[in-house]
Amino acid sequence: MVTSLVRSCRKFFPVGAAAEIWSEFKVLMENPWHNSAFEGSGFVQLFLPLNLENQDYYTSCWIKECLDLWETLPNCQFWDIQWTSILARCIKTCKAIDWEQFLPTLFSRFLNMFEVPVSSGSGSYPFPLEVPRNMKFLFSSKSGVPAKAIGKSIVYLLRPGSSAQEHFERLANLLEQYYHPSNGGRWTYSLEQFLRYLVINFQKRLQLEQLNSGQSKSPNFCLGKLERALFVEVMLKLIDRGQYSKNESLAETVAGATSVLSYVEPSLVLPFVASRFQMALESLTATHQLKSAVTSMAFSSRALFLASLCASQTDDEVCYYESLPDLIVVSLSNALLGMDANDPPKTMATMQLIGSIFSSITVIAGNNDGHLFLQSINFSEWLDEFFCHLFSLLQHLEQSSVTNDVPLNSTSSRTFLAESPYYFCMLQILLGKLPKTLADQALRKISIFVNSNILPGATTEVGLLCCASVLSNSEEAAVHLIKPILMTILSSFEGSPVTSFGGERDFNASPTRKAMLSPALETTLEYHLKVLAMAITYGGPVLLQFRDELKLVIGCAFQAPSWKVNGAGNHVLRSLLASLILYYPIDQFKSPSSKPAISLIEEWPCSKVSENEVNEKVVPLPWWHIPTHDELSFVTELLDIHFQSALDDLFKICHTKMPMEAGDEKEHLKVTLLRIYSSLQGVMSCLPDMHPSCKHREAKIVDFDSSVIAGAVGPSIGSADMRERAAQQIHAACRYLLKEWSEDSVLLILIIRVIDALGNFGSLEYEEWSSHTQAWKLESSAIIEPPCNFIISCHARGKKRPRWALIDKAYMHNTWRSSQSSYHRFCMDGNISPSEYLLLLMEDLLDLSLHNYETIRSLAGRSLSKMLKRWPPLVSKCVLTLSTNLQDSKAPEHLVLGSCSVLSTQTVFRHLAVDAVSFSAFIIGLLTSSHHESLKAQKAIIELFVKYNNHFSGISRSFFKASGAESGELEIIKLISQISSLGFENTGLHWRYNLMANRVLLLLTLASRSDSQLYLKIVGETTGHFLRNLKSQLPQSRILAVSALNTLLQGPPHKIPSQEPLRITGGVLTEILMEDGFFHDILSKLSHVHIISDEMLMNRGSHGESSFQSLADKAITVFYFDFLASWPRTPNWISFYGGDSFYSNFARIFKRLLQECGMPALKAFQHTLDEFSSAKERPKQCVAAEVMAGILHSDVNGLSEAWNEWLMDQLHKILVAPSVETIPDWAACIRYAVTGKGRYGKRIPHLRKQILDCLIAPLPQTTSTSVVSKRYAFLSVALAEISPPRMPIGEFHFHCQLLEELLENMSHPSAQVREAIGVTLSVLCSNLRLNATSMDPSFNKVDYVGVLELPQKEAWINVLTEGVSELAVNILSTNHLESIEISGEETFENTSISKEANADVRQMETVFHFLIASLKSGRSAYMLDIIVKLLYPVISLQETSNKDLSVLAKAAFELLKWMPLPQAFMESAVSVVLSLVINPNWRIKSASLSYLRIFMYRYNPTLLGTFEVLGRVGR
Repeated sequence: MVTSLVRSCRKFFPVGAAAEIWSEFKVLMENPWHNSAFEGSGFVQLFLPLNLENQDYYTSCWIKECLDLWETLPNCQFWDIQWTSILARCIKTCKAIDWEQFLPTLFSRFLNMFEVPVSSGSGSYPFPLEVPRNMKFLFSSKSGVPAKAIGKSIVYLLRPGSSAQEHFERLANLLEQYYHPSNGGRWTYSLEQFLRYLVINFQKRLQLEQLNSGQSKSPNFCLGKLERALFVEVMLKLIDRGQYSKNESLAETVAGATSVLSYVEPSLVLPFVASRFQMALESLTATHQLKSAVTSMAFSSRALFLASLCASQTDDEVCYYESLPDLIVVSLSNALLGMDANDPPKTMATMQLIGSIFSSITVIAGNNDGHLFLQSINFSEWLDEFFCHLFSLLQHLEQSSVTNDVPLNSTSSRTFLAESPYYFCMLQILLGKLPKTLADQALRKISIFVNSNILPGATTEVGLLCCASVLSNSEEAAVHLIKPILMTILSSFEGSPVTSFGGERDFNASPTRKAMLSPALETTLEYHLKVLAMAITYGGPVLLQFRDELKLVIGCAFQAPSWKVNGAGNHVLRSLLASLILYYPIDQFKSPSSKPAISLIEEWPCSKVSENEVNEKVVPLPWWHIPTHDELSFVTELLDIHFQSALDDLFKICHTKMPMEAGDEKEHLKVTLLRIYSSLQGVMSCLPDMHPSCKHREAKIVDFDSSVIAGAVGPSIGSADMRERAAQQIHAACRYLLKEWSEDSVLLILIIRVIDALGNFGSLEYEEWSSHTQAWKLESSAIIEPPCNFIISCHARGKKRPRWALIDKAYMHNTWRSSQSSYHRFCMDGNISPSEYLLLLMEDLLDLSLHNYETIRSLAGRSLSKMLKRWPPLVSKCVLTLSTNLQDSKAPEHLVLGSCSVLSTQTVFRHLAVDAVSFSAFIIGLLTSSHHESLKAQKAIIELFVKYNNHFSGISRSFFKASGAESGELEIIKLISQISSLGFENTGLHWRYNLMANRVLLLLTLASRSDSQLYLKIVGETTGHFLRNLKSQLPQSRILAVSALNTLLQGPPHKIPSQEPLRITGGVLTEILMEDGFFHDILSKLSHVHIISDEMLMNRGSHGESSFQSLADKAITVFYFDFLASWPRTPNWISFYGGDSFYSNFARIFKRLLQECGMPALKAFQHTLDEFSSAKERPKQCVAAEVMAGILHSDVNGLSEAWNEWLMDQLHKILVAPSVETIPDWAACIRYAVTGKGRYGKRIPHLRKQILDCLIAPLPQTTSTSVVSKRYAFLSVALAEISPPRMPIGEFHFHCQLLEELLENMSHPSAQVREAIGVTLSVLCSNLRLNATSMDPSFNKVDYVGVLELPQKEAWINVLTEGVSELAVNILSTNHLESIEISGEETFENTSISKEANADVRQMETVFHFLIASLKSGRSAYMLDIIVKLLYPVISLQETSNKDLSVLAKAAFELLKWMPLPQAFMESAVSVVLSLVINPNWRIKSASLSYLRIFMYRYNPTLLGTFEVLGRVGR
């Protein structure tokens, strides 16, 4: 929400804001290997404005600076996403910048970000640089390719005379092959998004240029016909490859792109569409292509019409356009073959095509009338063929779901036709466009089919067919469809048994045993009734002529002894009431023109128009169904029969003891409730809402009928008294059902539905609107005309749609407004409270939500949640009741499950934050509910707590009243004290409830910060409570205690100004810490949290605590006390960084404890730390490493003295210890100890120099290689935490001194030492390079003069690079000699050569380790000149007799394939590779050609003069 607000406000930033923002956040990016760089780039992307007031700030120099910063960190998706987004916005807005000089670099970056596989290589970088998870959360950065920003950049780089088009064409040629169906992979999604956003941004740019004036219309920037044609040509290459993709999303995107581009360059796109469609029709083997081709035709059909119309009006390009009408005729004729029940996708594409074509036609005239196109096709024959295929399709449909026992759904069968919006839409369009002769023909065909077939598997589809017929021609359809169906139903009911439940009944008459309907008759009646229900949906006044028949049919349906038939009668009654009383459009599919023959193509309006355009083009308004007096009279009559009378029947059943069998009573109740529910569903909010009551009786009576939002679905019918009476009767019926029929789920579901319709006023309209919006999401491009239409040179402000589509949106918007008309009425007047009858319904829903059936609980809970959302004052009563259920030890399982379900809603959570009484009851109810023995109940309680914990938003302000009123403070303190007592393990609570109590205690303490006095009273005791919990027997409690202490112990920079409370807090903590054996106990307990297993060692990245914590436990124990991770401050890439078993939050609490308590705590740590650091168990050493890290980083007074006394000896002892498996833990300790302090890690810790001096001290000659390797590992992680731009003179001396040592030991005999030296060299040399390029001016440069001689000459480069080619040649020569050497006696000369060769191999291995570390760490950008010189040995040593050397060479080779290489180094790199291509060794030649192929692909956009370079180098 905050980031969205910032993006919205950027346009209002004043002059100079861009400079201020850049100067503020650029500092964070001075060290690209620090996490602050990620934060800086994210903030720049978020805040940087490009409004008119700040555009002067952006220059070519600034863009060059951004590109240089971008290159400093390769192979990091987060980094790429931020910079791509920044530059995309600049490219779109800053037209004064000359982008030509940056095009090669930009397009090279764009290409490599897609990470497609080249040759046989991998499709993704093997070691991507990851950023902290919290950073991604803050900046909402989705991992992946920023295809949207890339597409935006490319589109706005295109200008007349620019080479951007050439670069774009190169890029498309390189990516084109990956759109092919056989080349799919994980990159397909990013390529699909790339194609999508290229077209979207191209369309937006064209719209902006065509409608706006000013700079956007300048010929230097505005795209002309040539530029548009070139762009479309390139896009067609991608479209051609992706059209038949196996990926449905890509195929749909390609079809949509074809539609948009067909309006831009029809002469290019339409022939392409036509040829692919013709090819698909002729193909016998690739039948799947027909679906894609038909979809493309459907999306481009309107463009085909417009192009053919333009050709008939002008003489231009007649040769081409004259074939377009024939293509449409062919598509209409052949598309009918695609209507196949066994191929749903192709059938849906066919229906889109038909709907699109007829949406564009004004009206279908006869064979001798209208346009030539209309005369070229015999619509009468086509219509017969269409219905022949359609009827065959309906006869072979198979339903995909079973019939529901409760007839509350609109249909009982669902097929792919019914689930798709295209079927009904196509029928409405087609039948609405037909002239009278063809309409009569179609109606006769439909009537014969409907009246002669019974298709239970296609009930919905046949009903929709009848509905579309009635909507298009209601008068004729009433005669040919509605009347025959009515007569069929009535004739079927003749002689069938009845129950007399559907109307008046003589309760004194003795009931007779009910007879059953035969299965065949039952199926027939159900089918015809449901078809009739859908057919009369838009009947309106034509239904009045069947008034008696309809009443009789509904009455017979409710009186039939069949629940299925009763349910079908429910549909008929509901549809009849809605058809008579609701507002709905009735002519939206007919042509608005009074003379339709004038134009073949119907003009599509746009909803976004200016006032001038509204005056010029008046869109004809639709005709709406407005109920007449007769219709309202009929509705009133139906309500009297099936609502008022049914309520009377319900009252008699529930209050009168009748001589009726149990089965008869149940059926009578079901039918009666069904009649009531049908009536409420039919009239919806036309039946006025119940009168709200006033909180204060003396208050003035307000007009409760006024609406907050204007909107109504129909005129009012009846009165609010009717709804109130119904609520009263339903309440009594609910009590009766819960008493007598509590086990009957059907009855209870019906009563819940009735209560929902009665109490949640407007919910029925909202459900209809919500279900309709899901269909809008599937809105087809076939009925969308893009804003820019170059076919007829007509451009709009938004998308154009058919008139019927806009009317449909307006109709649904009115439905939504009616659902909200009185929803928030209580917000407008605080004196309004719910009606007393609504309270009765709320109590019923509350009881039903606690039912023992899960289905009943779920349904009632949802209805109750809607009621509480509308009337928040009702929440308090529910919370008190439900919390009591949790506390009740005798409460059954279903009571607990229902209570948890209702309490876990967002409405309740929001109320808890403002109501202190409810909050207290809720918390105590949760924490004292451990006595429930049911596992389901316990699981529900835990899930409720976890959900509330995740959504906790504070507590009520009533807890923190003015200081004079102490009752509020005493109440909250009492609550905290009560909860704190539950947090101890000796209370007898289950361990998880103990954990929950501690979590609540932490949340309450943090929420109390708004009242400083109260917070100071409780923070000391709470911190001491969690400090003692570090000794808990429960691991989860210990982890929660760590999280709590990390939150509560803020350290000196965060202390509250008042010193007295701090002294008390520190005293409390010191007293606890000084307890005998306290440190030993907590370290022992915390060591148990470190579970080190073989799997964890193999699968790095998983914390040991995960092995014993469930997801629920993690949600309770983990607390994100810091929004941005403070450590590690640099990415993890070195294998011995040790980020798995070292917990920085543990180290942080020890640091904070020392800062709170001072030297007494430090002295208390000494003995225990010495014991644990020398322990044999690794978990104990892990804890010792965390304690040591916290101590060294604490910077407390007296730390320097402690270093001299015992800390330095302790560190040296750790360094020379022979243990190998603990190296990652102690390396992490060193890394934590030397890391910078402050938010961005810029302040140097006091002991960093001493730690570095201790590490660089030489080791004895007899030291083992494992210890030597450990020392270099410690040095490398320490160097990685140093910020080179802010390196003081002492640390610079340290780098130079260590560099000499490393260069002297490059041929060390130990392999692990050589690896450590290579890694350390990588970090050290990159630090020196970055320091030399960005020396911070705040440091005294004079001090550097004496020591800059060596780094400036950079003699270390000579050691690393000079002679490496000779070394590689020597190694290859040695391998050759070894391969041809004949076994014989070993001579002294051979031994000498062997030693020299081994030394060469060892030195080369160190160089390879250096290279691999540089590439994996992302530090290669500052050592590219060195890396280019190392290409020769890497490529030439792929295959040697020394397997270890070859493995390293191959690893470096794989990384080099992905290394970004600026243009300045390309000639050198190509020179090296070409020299290897002519090598006589075939292995070397093969490796060099493999690298050259990848090199040429990835840097093709940069190598504009590639062939010239290759030729020059070759000569």
